[in-house]
Amino acid sequence: MARQGNAAPVVIKRKKVMGGGGHHGGAWKVAYADFVTAMMAFFLLMWLLNATTEKQRKGIADYFNPMIPLNRVSGGGEGVFGGTDVMSQETPARTETGATTPNPIQSTSPAATGGPTPGEIAAEEAILRDIEQRLLAHSGESMISDRLQRHVVTRLSDEGLVIELFDTEDEALFTADTAEPRAILYDLSALLAEVMALATNRVAVSGHVRAYPITLKENPSWDLSSARGHSLRGLMVQAGLDAARLHRVSGFADRRPATADPTAARNNRIEVTLLRRHVGIGGN
Repeated sequence: MARQGNAAPVVIKRKKVMGGGGHHGGAWKVAYADFVTAMMAFFLLMWLLNATTEKQRKGIADYFNPMIPLNRVSGGGEGVFGGTDVMSQETPARTETGATTPNPIQSTSPAATGGPTPGEIAAEEAILRDIEQRLLAHSGESMISDRLQRHVVTRLSDEGLVIELFDTEDEALFTADTAEPRAILYDLSALLAEVMALATNRVAVSGHVRAYPITLKENPSWDLSSARGHSLRGLMVQAGLDAARLHRVSGFADRRPATADPTAARNNRIEVTLLRRHVGIGGN
């Protein structure tokens, strides 16, 4: 058959189809960016919860509360803390902008609460360590002092410098089951009074006794531990320690053993703590 002269040419288009294993575009980048943003928001929330006071958190909640009317000045003040920031101490809240109180928001910094500054803490730490070293060095100057050193252990705690005076298997500080001090405790109390004269910090005394191997109808541990604490307090005052520096005397019976065996002689001890200056503020 002859081809018609006016027939339109046939155009064939071939569409290239990409396979499924190729590049998928940038959708994953958007998802990853959303994930990172969410994590940043989460860590920011954790930081705010840890770095703000209750009043500041209330200011944040009020700022995002839709019930607070907004005007030309944001309902939470100039910032999300109701007119203050995390470190503010003297900035008053704005009563006309939805803040919770007209009083300044209290800061958690030591300077605002009357606590010690980092410099003061470091200086006091150095003083306590110096006293600890002098005590241990002084107790090893002679054979007699070596005998005393066997009954002394020191450590630094959050409360201050803790000095433990304890019984050994062959020598006790008190007459058995009494608060009557033996000769070695007189020497130890004189040593403590001499060393503690290097500072003016307050002093706390706590008595501890070992557990009895049998169950008693009336456990004398409470009265005995307290009586031994008062006995050492009296000896230190007689040796020259200012009685006004005594902050407290406690008895803990056999409830805080120093060894795995609660009946061991090592648990018969008196703990004398040279308190840090910020400990016990407010009657604690």
